[in-house]
Amino acid sequence: MKKILSIILSILIISTLILSGCGGNASSNSASAPSSDSVKLGIVQIVEHPSLDAARQGFLDLLAENGYKEGENLVVNYENAQGDIPTLNSIAQNLANDKPDLILAIATPSAQAVANATKGTSIPVLFTAVTDPVAAGLVESMDKSNTNLAGTTDMAPIREQIQLIKDIDPSVKTVGVIYNSGEVNSVVQVDLVKHIAKDLELNVVEAVATNSSEVDQAAKSLVGKVDAIYVPTDNVAVTALEAIIQVAEANKILLVSAEKDSVNRGTVATIGLDYYKLGRQTGEMALKILSGEAKPQDMSVESQKDVDIIINLKAAKAMNVTIPQELLDKAAEVIE
Repeated sequence: MKKILSIILSILIISTLILSGCGGNASSNSASAPSSDSVKLGIVQIVEHPSLDAARQGFLDLLAENGYKEGENLVVNYENAQGDIPTLNSIAQNLANDKPDLILAIATPSAQAVANATKGTSIPVLFTAVTDPVAAGLVESMDKSNTNLAGTTDMAPIREQIQLIKDIDPSVKTVGVIYNSGEVNSVVQVDLVKHIAKDLELNVVEAVATNSSEVDQAAKSLVGKVDAIYVPTDNVAVTALEAIIQVAEANKILLVSAEKDSVNRGTVATIGLDYYKLGRQTGEMALKILSGEAKPQDMSVESQKDVDIIINLKAAKAMNVTIPQELLDKAAEVIE
């Protein structure tokens, strides 16, 4: 009997040692997970489309290249509102309640929602793809924020873009603009378009779409009224860009956009921004905040330093547009 008890006791001891060893292995595996001192990053995006996605990826790539890697020492909470404002406000509030080390708000509605949710807190917020941060109430001035927000503007070189329409086709007399009148950055751009068009002796016809399902009808409403269509950095219009492209191709209307990604998708040309680069530039600002080198309230709003002529010859052919050789020679990129 004593011998049996001795054997049982030995088995129990061995089992305990094995279980202890397994516990040690679990602890070492958890070392590959983000550590307790990982940086917590919240990202909110009003809607997914290639330009905004590129800005987000550029931001994350820049952080990774500088040692902030998701799954190691960076915890990313990314939320997309799918264009719904109540959802956006709820996301912004949840991010604020989580008290992250930094929030990235992509596009004007996202930045406004986060600004409201973090008002009175010390949570640093960076925005990108915001056309006019002052008009949107995000910062006091472009030179110094004086709020808990800072970031990069995607204000396009609109004068050059409208001039580009005339450079491509000097016969153009009337330009149509498709936008969401409920988005501050879009209203700012359209006001600029109308002012610049007057200087260039062009007429402007507006077509409003408050959501992506209305874009097709807005584009069709311009047929027979305009010689060219301009698409600003408007989230509703860009989200449903393919609908505008189809109308332009079917009716042989020159289509020019405010940024590069839309040219890749099928507009004829732009002198525009590269949102991936804009995201990286915002990432550089994030490094300064995370290192303690700077605070948003002391930072200025930055804009992309380089803009290029991008031309899509395949799109031009589909819209029966001939691109002058002079523009082709100046283009940084020609898509064939």
